[in-house]
Amino acid sequence: MATRRTTTKPQKNTPPEPAVCSPCDGSGMVAATVRVGRKRRPVGQQDGICLNCLGSGTAPDA
Repeated sequence: MATRRTTTKPQKNTPPEPAVCSPCDGSGMVAATVRVGRKRRPVGQQDGICLNCLGSGTAPDA
């Protein structure tokens, strides 16, 4: 009787998930405090692009 050959399927090579940027938590935007007046008192916040990941949301070192 002939032997049956069994082949295994190769494992799918899925790329790892990109790491999330810690200063912006993956959103790409960070809050910057707005200061006005001679004494430079804070009056609010505005959104700005994250300078660590440049708005991509992924960690630059990963």
